[in-house]
Amino acid sequence: MKNLADLMKQAQAMQDKMAEVQSRLNSIEVSGFSGGDMVSVVLDGKYLVKRLKIDPSLIDKDQSEILEDLIAAAFNDAVGRLEARKQEEVGEIAGGFNLPSGFKLPF
Repeated sequence: MKNLADLMKQAQAMQDKMAEVQSRLNSIEVSGFSGGDMVSVVLDGKYLVKRLKIDPSLIDKDQSEILEDLIAAAFNDAVGRLEARKQEEVGEIAGGFNLPSGFKLPF
């Protein structure tokens, strides 16, 4: 029975650490770039766009499709960076547990 009590303590400790990491991740900001850094998007930990910067030389009504593609690419770059950051943070916590390959914790 002692092993079960130890396991429960470990689970509670992991849950506490996960809550701490989730709070920390919600407050971070990650930037994504495209077009040689001519377009940048800043996301917070909740995937909300905080800032969007567009180099003025890109603003041309005849080339709006290019600008739209660059904005989407910058956003996707930021999402990828945020996902990597989250997995890195969660990996530090889950390192002591043998989680199955590809297992994603709830964020």
